Amino acid sequence: MSDYNRGFTRAPTATADMAVDAGLRSFMLGVYNKVGLGLVLSGALAWLTSHAPVANLMFRLTPDGRLAGYTFLGMAVVFAPLVILLGSNFVKNVTPRGAGALYWTIVSLIGASLGTVMLVYTGASVATTFFVTATAFGGLSLFGYTTKKDLTGFGSFLIVGLFGLMIASIVNIFLHSSAMSFIISALGVLIFAGLIAFDTQRLKMTYYQLGGDQAAMGVATSYGALSLYINFINLFQFLLMFLGNRR
Repeated sequence: MSDYNRGFTRAPTATADMAVDAGLRSFMLGVYNKVGLGLVLSGALAWLTSHAPVANLMFRLTPDGRLAGYTFLGMAVVFAPLVILLGSNFVKNVTPRGAGALYWTIVSLIGASLGTVMLVYTGASVATTFFVTATAFGGLSLFGYTTKKDLTGFGSFLIVGLFGLMIASIVNIFLHSSAMSFIISALGVLIFAGLIAFDTQRLKMTYYQLGGDQAAMGVATSYGALSLYINFINLFQFLLMFLGNRR
């Protein structure tokens, strides 16, 4: 899909000068700005889709306003990001504009689907969990940025664990096991916490590998922001299962 997804063929330059350091900071700042703006947009869309009349278009609600299920439109919005992400893997020669469009499309769809969070949990617990997630995200990303340890092997282990988590979640849809739900939530927190650090280091390595190619860095900024955004949202949702108070 792009150079960002092809792995790394060489180690980052060991003796980067001040200009390279400034460029790296600018690159990472661009990624974090996109993540931050994406979260703001997601919050606004989540609020919109949790209130009538939009909520009635996407969700089936009980008389007292709690979530009872999804409408056809709601299901389409929930699964659309996965479909788009899978389809994007077959796109070659991605431009910065195309990568940006992909990012904002995914963010908008996920944000719209997060109206369920506002319908299931109290506003106070959502706000508290978001603050906890943001604090953890900052610390984990800082660790990934500053650590000298190569996290590549650790990241590969986490990705395998992520597939296992997805399979377990699908199985538990049929089992309805509260014990398995607890285990899945705990593993989800650990896996996405680790992926935040791993993806941050991977972004740093990507910057060095691209060697100043502005077009490629424009693509990498959007894809990197998307990875961190998805990690943040998943960590937030798994933490909400522990910290959230239901309505």
